[in-house]
Amino acid sequence: MSILKSNLLLLLAATIWGLAFVAQRVGMEYVGPFTFNGVRFALGSLSLIPLILYYQNRSPKDIQVKEGTKQVMIAGIIAGIVLFIAATLQQIGLIYTTAGKAAFITCLYIVIVPILGILLKQYVSMSTWIGSLIAVVGLYLLCVKDGLYISYGEVLELIGAFFWAIHILVIDHFSCRVPVLKLAFFQFITCSILSLIAALFMETIRVESIYQAAVPILYGGILSVGVAYTLQVVAQKSAQPSHAAIILSMETVFAAIGGWLILNEKLGPQELVGCIIMFAGMLLSQLQNLIRSKESVNVNDAMVDSDTNKLVP
Repeated sequence: MSILKSNLLLLLAATIWGLAFVAQRVGMEYVGPFTFNGVRFALGSLSLIPLILYYQNRSPKDIQVKEGTKQVMIAGIIAGIVLFIAATLQQIGLIYTTAGKAAFITCLYIVIVPILGILLKQYVSMSTWIGSLIAVVGLYLLCVKDGLYISYGEVLELIGAFFWAIHILVIDHFSCRVPVLKLAFFQFITCSILSLIAALFMETIRVESIYQAAVPILYGGILSVGVAYTLQVVAQKSAQPSHAAIILSMETVFAAIGGWLILNEKLGPQELVGCIIMFAGMLLSQLQNLIRSKESVNVNDAMVDSDTNKLVP
């Protein structure tokens, strides 16, 4: 697959995820946040079954023994618990803030992940620190009102961003140890079960309400979880991780556009400047990764040229 094609697939995934914020907000006009997440993650997990069977049939060696199945189940449950916390905070936060703001705050995980990496003794570049500070300035302009007031929903989204960052680190840890599609399946199932249990105790589940929210739920479950996740997996086989992170962060832009076109959500001048500054900070935090990616490509090209006895300029 060409780099251009993989980038376009990643951009399509970002578009789907961005508009999913709009779908999530519309869906909660009919059902509670736990019910919405419970049903959509159940649909998302079911949508992965054909893919799992397809790749398993293509690669018989990938069929796991019982010990392997137990390992992926444990990994999926751990990831699913973290996903449940992150998705719940995001979904409840959307009740009190706009889809655009929620998307921008959620995408702060881009700068939170490398900072949390310090706990794992990972190196954090200067560009990441500078990008993080710039993103915080943008967050202040986006969220903080007169008298240093920040809304309840924005606080939930900010806490949720930390859990999304933790979720990325958890997935990073397990993805090289177990099949990724099966990992995704079990984490979605875990998140769905926990959400539905919470809904039984905290919400009134009505079939009629779920039917009224069918379109947002189907979008959030099948397109956002099933289709977009598959696009990401396929595209990232040919894309550099740092490039992929930047393209996928465009979901914030599409969420803001979707909120404006569909929900008539508008950002004031200060909030708009905050979004731009946050986005710039998030991109800057990936600068060092971009440099490393280019250096890696150049080294690989040089090795290829050396192997074919070509002169390297």
